[in-house]
Amino acid sequence: MQPPDDFDPPIGPAEHLAPGLRRIVAPNPSPMTYRGTNTYLVGERELAVIDPGPVHPEHLEAILAALTPGQTISHIIVTHTHLDHSPLARPLAEATGAPVLAFGDAKAGRSKVMEDLAQGGLAGGGEGIDTRFVPDQVVADGDHINGDGWELEVIHTPGHIGNHIALGWSDICFTADHVMGWASSLVSPPDGDLTEFMASCARLQARDWSVFHPGHGAPITDPAARLHWLIDHRRSRETAILTALSDGPATARALAERIYTETPPALLGAAERNVFAHLVDLHGRTEVTAAPELSASAVFNRS
Repeated sequence: MQPPDDFDPPIGPAEHLAPGLRRIVAPNPSPMTYRGTNTYLVGERELAVIDPGPVHPEHLEAILAALTPGQTISHIIVTHTHLDHSPLARPLAEATGAPVLAFGDAKAGRSKVMEDLAQGGLAGGGEGIDTRFVPDQVVADGDHINGDGWELEVIHTPGHIGNHIALGWSDICFTADHVMGWASSLVSPPDGDLTEFMASCARLQARDWSVFHPGHGAPITDPAARLHWLIDHRRSRETAILTALSDGPATARALAERIYTETPPALLGAAERNVFAHLVDLHGRTEVTAAPELSASAVFNRS
């Protein structure tokens, strides 16, 4: 968690961020969503809506009310299938006739190790999964979504969830929940995969971005510094976990209680899942062993 910032936008009105770009914050603040989900409107006449958000009738009304005379919605793009990002896509499509585009359904892009954990009974945590989501059009990494005066590049960024995408708009990137300014992204197996999360960070690092517009919180005006912090933050957690395991075997829960000493009790479950995500990554790199087998309740030891 980063120190509190001054991001306190009005909830509902469309705010101008740049030529051809506006943001509407949904009325769903929480410890997991900060002030609420950011919905973005891209374009001047035929618009792309990025992340319609949760099912809130007032948020649907706010999106439609943001259309000025002559404007229509031509594309609805969902970055990933968490309940705070995707469920309003279908009602918005029904209201506008625009197709819904996404990488796939809730299981799309899931790695084999996470699929094995899911088959073993591990359920998702955190924001909750939109299991009923089905896009009208599936997009793939490297695709370009073209509209009236705008073009968005699809960048598959699994980690927070397997079907997560970022969207490049010239030197601007809509990073959804992969990179945020107010907190580090939750990586919660079996939907979140830390190995893929770190690879996605490295992929974003390879580009020269001017600003990140995240799924929650304020614009990130120094993307390179934020990515550097995010990677260092994960590496420091990894070091803390390995240091703790030097004292002897432990479960993910015990490690979370030992490492996240300043975390409120209500968020300790999320901390445990973050620790487990690190342990899965370390297990894949043969840095730790799991007994009796790799699972959320396993006892882990340094190799």
